Amino acid sequence: MKLPRITILATLLLTAPAAAQLQITPPAATPSPSAEKPKGNEKEKEKPKAAPHTITKKKEASPAPKPSASPKPAPTPAPAATVIPAPPTDNSNVDLVYGAYQRGQYKTAFDLASARAQTGDVKAMTMLGELYSNAMGIRRDYAKALEWYKRAADAGDRQAMFALAMLRISGRGGPVDKGEAVKLMASAAKLGEPKAAYNLALLYLDGQTLPQDVKRSAELLRQAADAGLPEAQYALATFYKEGTGVPKDAERSVRLLQAASLADNVDAEVEYAIAMFNGTGTPKNQPAAVALLRKASRQGSAIAQNRLAWVLINGLGTSVDKVEGFKWHLVAKTSGKGDPELDKQFYDLPAEDRAKAEAAAKKWLGTK
Repeated sequence: MKLPRITILATLLLTAPAAAQLQITPPAATPSPSAEKPKGNEKEKEKPKAAPHTITKKKEASPAPKPSASPKPAPTPAPAATVIPAPPTDNSNVDLVYGAYQRGQYKTAFDLASARAQTGDVKAMTMLGELYSNAMGIRRDYAKALEWYKRAADAGDRQAMFALAMLRISGRGGPVDKGEAVKLMASAAKLGEPKAAYNLALLYLDGQTLPQDVKRSAELLRQAADAGLPEAQYALATFYKEGTGVPKDAERSVRLLQAASLADNVDAEVEYAIAMFNGTGTPKNQPAAVALLRKASRQGSAIAQNRLAWVLINGLGTSVDKVEGFKWHLVAKTSGKGDPELDKQFYDLPAEDRAKAEAAAKKWLGTK
């Protein structure tokens, strides 16, 4: 069975503005009979499609596993963080802690949480773990973060369980203990923590820490996706697209891509745009697809930039704009998404248009 490619990361940025989670990259797309087949590495020439109004996503090389201390896989950016802090409760004191945290008043949040934690307030304990682990209002101290997370986890707080699992799996604040990490993650997932379900799904998919079980992975992804986690929605969409652990279902895949796109998941935006452009699993809507490619391009997706270059240069689903199209081609090249065919077309442009495209690309990149 062909499985999605994954990259596992155990980081420890547990609440807004950053979050710890293992990461997943999309499965390699199965090319359709009319889709181009890259030869050699991904920088080699991509042939135009047989159908003039079809675009596809190039098959991407699997990124190398990254160290646990690195926030992003190299060279592909990881999805944006999604963990949010514990919601306010009926306890007015906890509301004050949470409010200070949300306003960025971390020292105030730390002082208030410290006082509340001494009275046994579980959410305050979790907050202290967050502040210590992320160096917010206090010097970073993983050992103290682990201590507060453990106290909150032992009291049944699902976010603390997940946070403690990430510390255990990364070896921060103490020795690596993958067995305990898995147990904590499973407990948090049972209590409805979507980030725990998502990360546990990746462990079942990876097959190293846990026995590989794609059906169980799909079940956990569905749990996290139903809870609204964009990364899980995107990952599950790829499962339905490829038939991994679930029956193939193009329409369900696209619905999940749409949901993740609405939450600004850039990878989902690219896949959803391609589906809309080609009418795969959803009615064809090329203008909307081009608009979404523009959005993903502005968010830094080199794949979207390359696809946008093609549609603008060739007038596919939009009016021809070669200067703008080649601008995006040049921008994509800086991220390693070169395209020999577009290079050839670029040098066939009139010198004036080449200069305009180069100037536009430099302006976008912030270079002289």
